[in-house]
Amino acid sequence: MTRFLAGTVLFIVLAVASLWATSMALEPEPVGVAKAPEPSQHPEAVVQVYGADVWGFRGNFAIHTWVATKARNASAYRIYQVIGWRQRRGRPVLSVSEGKPDKPWFGSPAILLHETTGDEADMLIGKIDAAVDAYPFPDEYKMWPGPNSNSFVAWIGLEVPELELDLPAKAIGQSWMESEYPLLKSASP
Repeated sequence: MTRFLAGTVLFIVLAVASLWATSMALEPEPVGVAKAPEPSQHPEAVVQVYGADVWGFRGNFAIHTWVATKARNASAYRIYQVIGWRQRRGRPVLSVSEGKPDKPWFGSPAILLHETTGDEADMLIGKIDAAVDAYPFPDEYKMWPGPNSNSFVAWIGLEVPELELDLPAKAIGQSWMESEYPLLKSASP
């Protein structure tokens, strides 16, 4: 009996260590400090992609991602994201709002995953707006495999290849969009 208990404890310890090592390997690499330039002090156009660990234990393995843009001389950022709980309230999951894009996501600090500024960002903003308008799942959300927040950001990256967006492995749902994208594009008029 003692051997069985010792074996079970050893198995659990090794399993937890393996899960921890896996979650560390999946951590996204920030491209810079998750700080959006203050619009009043930064007249240039800005495009940023953020991520933050999802709430609870799942945060070890998954992140929520969103896109923020600020047009040249704009006084505020526009934030584009898909929020699953909005579906349960009968609202569209696709959210476009103005605000502070670098704030934490339910207690998890924002991580800057991509940033483009200046003339290049200015050129991308119209394309990002068009991609958001063309998103085929504004009222649908499935945590896994998708469509979800990461599928939405992956859609923007596929629609606007100039972004050269590379989401981290923890952006669960991005691969779903990558596999569905050719079918969605062939079905569109």
